[in-house]
Amino acid sequence: MTSEELAGRQAASLEALADPAEAASPREDTDDPRRDRGRLNLTDPKAIRALAHPVRMALLEALGHAGTLTATQASEMLGESPANCAFHLRTLAKYGFVEEAGGGRGRERPWRQTYDGMSWQTRGDPQFSHAAEALDRVWIDRLLSRARHSLTSMTSWPEAFDESLGASSSRIHVTPEEAKELHAEMMKTFERLVGAQRLFAERRDPKLRPPGSVPVEFVLLGYPVLDAPPLPVADETDDDPEAGPAG
Repeated sequence: MTSEELAGRQAASLEALADPAEAASPREDTDDPRRDRGRLNLTDPKAIRALAHPVRMALLEALGHAGTLTATQASEMLGESPANCAFHLRTLAKYGFVEEAGGGRGRERPWRQTYDGMSWQTRGDPQFSHAAEALDRVWIDRLLSRARHSLTSMTSWPEAFDESLGASSSRIHVTPEEAKELHAEMMKTFERLVGAQRLFAERRDPKLRPPGSVPVEFVLLGYPVLDAPPLPVADETDDDPEAGPAG
């Protein structure tokens, strides 16, 4: 999964956390939200399990939107108590997902993300797979909930977006090798246009967002259809040119 700005293996891109104590590589001490923060490749099941929590996921998304937040500010955005937000921010910091942005004390300390994007794999030993699947569920649930709400409320969109955004899907029959090639080609374009080093990367800083800009989410999903109905079994007589009518 892969996630940009996660808040994202899939993103959904949620990309290395071998040890919680080494989760975040050394970074320059700066308040500049435009700095290159790199990607996190989640490999520690404890860190993955810690992230598989709706409030923690919401906090990371809020930080991606606001740049920096205190626990009090986060509580106002999410409708959670400041104490609850402070607890979850400290947990996220323990595993390297956030860090203090400098200044403030207690619940008034500002926090920021430590990464530009993250990813994880689902397959592995049972402990790892269970943790990754739990994270998949939280991430996908939030992603699809936002998509469902927005795409079924198009009359609430700013008018200028009416003709420029929407949804499209396509179902094709391909081999695993063909699917891998198609997904790789799509990801190249996706990363170039809206990935972590995208054209609008500097707009992580709210002060650099132009008037009239709003959050827009682009999602790239590819998956085998697991609930496709089986094809009917062909009657062997259908292919026998000498077979006559039954009876």
